[in-house]
Amino acid sequence: MNTITVFFFSGIIVFSGCTLRKKENVIKSQSIDVAAYIWPSCQNEERSREKLWGDGIGEWEIIKKGTPRFEGHYQPRQPLWGYLMDDDPAAMEIKIDAATSHGVNVFIFDYYWYDGAPFLEDALNEGFLNAKNKDKMHFYLMWANHDVPGNMWNPYRYKTDSLLWEGNVTKPDFDKLVERIITNYFSQPNYYKIDNKPVFSLYSLEELVQSFGAIEGARDALKYLESETIKAGFDGLHLQLIGKYAHLDPNLGEGFLTVNEIASTLGASSVTMYNMAGDNYRKEDYIDYLANAISLRNAWDSKLSIPFLPCVSVGWDNTPRYPEMGKESIIHRHNTPESFGAGLIKAKQFLTERPEQPQLIIINAWNEWVEGSYLEPDLRWGYGYLDQVKEIIVD
Repeated sequence: MNTITVFFFSGIIVFSGCTLRKKENVIKSQSIDVAAYIWPSCQNEERSREKLWGDGIGEWEIIKKGTPRFEGHYQPRQPLWGYLMDDDPAAMEIKIDAATSHGVNVFIFDYYWYDGAPFLEDALNEGFLNAKNKDKMHFYLMWANHDVPGNMWNPYRYKTDSLLWEGNVTKPDFDKLVERIITNYFSQPNYYKIDNKPVFSLYSLEELVQSFGAIEGARDALKYLESETIKAGFDGLHLQLIGKYAHLDPNLGEGFLTVNEIASTLGASSVTMYNMAGDNYRKEDYIDYLANAISLRNAWDSKLSIPFLPCVSVGWDNTPRYPEMGKESIIHRHNTPESFGAGLIKAKQFLTERPEQPQLIIINAWNEWVEGSYLEPDLRWGYGYLDQVKEIIVD
C-alpha cells in the first residue's frame, strides 16, 4: 500500500528513575488519509485588499452579504467559531485541532501566482506555518493557475468579467515559482509525500499548455519542476492533475490526446477533482449530485492507467458571488451531514477495493464558505460534517 504516514517521535527524558515522554504534536496514523482543500481568501493580504476585498477581512466581506433566494435558503452562512482569519496562527491552531481530531489529517492549500508573484500566500506562511500545532497536520499545494475575472470574486466591486489576472505564466515566472515552492514548502517536514515524492496538484492543464505553447512545453516545464525536486533530495514528484470532466481530451494543439497520453506525457501520478462533479455539473438535489459524481469517478477510473483519487463535496451554493443565481443553481435538497457521510462511505469503498493505490480521499472543502462547501462548524449543523468523517473514516 502506498499510503504515507509520518511520525514525529518526541524526545525521551529520564527523571528520578522514570522514563517520561515529552508531549509533542504528532501526525496520527490512519489507514486512509483525508485531505481537505483550503481556499485561503479570508486574510488581509495587501493585494487582496487593493484588488478585491477592501474591508480588511478578505472574502468574509462577500460571505456576510449572502442573501436567501427562497424560503429556507441558508444565507448568509454563519460560522460557529466566528469570522476567523486564515492568516492568524491562533485561528489556524483551532482549525488544525478540530480537523485532526476528526480524521482530516491533510490540508491542501489553493496556491496562486499572478503577475510574477504569489497571491493569498499569507494563510500558509503566516497562519499555518506559524501554528504551534502545525506538526499534527500534513499539507500540500494545489496550484490554482486559472484566470480571475473581477466579478467572480467580488460582484459588488466589479460589474463585468474583465480580467484581474490571467492564469498563464512565463517561463521566468514558472522558474521563480518552482524555486519558491521547493524551498518554502516541499522542504517542510510535514509536507505530504507519497513514496518520498512531494504531492503537487495542478488545477488547469489548459492554462499550463497555453503558457508554454503546446503540451510539449508544459511537459518540459513540469520535468524541470521534477528535476529540481530531485535535486532537493526527494525521489521525484507526485504530480496530481485536477480532472474536470469525464474525459480529459481537450484540443491541445495538433489533434486530440487521450487522458492517458496526457498523463504519460506530463509524468502525472494521479488524478482527482476539485469538487465532486466538476465545473460543468450542478443539480438541486445532493443525492443526484453524489450519484453523478460516483458515475463520473467510475468513468475516470475505467479510462486511467494511473490512480484516480475520490473527491467528496460538502455541497454547492455560490449565490453570495452571483446575485443572479437562484434555486436551480445550487444544491439545496438532501444537503445534510448524513448524505455527505454516504459519499464518504462510497469513497472509502472505492479505495478499499483498490489497495494498491494511494489511500487518500479528497474533500471539498475545509472552508469554501462562499461556495457552501465546508467542513468547518456552522450554526446550522455544528460539527455534523466533521463528525461524519470521524465516524466513517477513522479506524
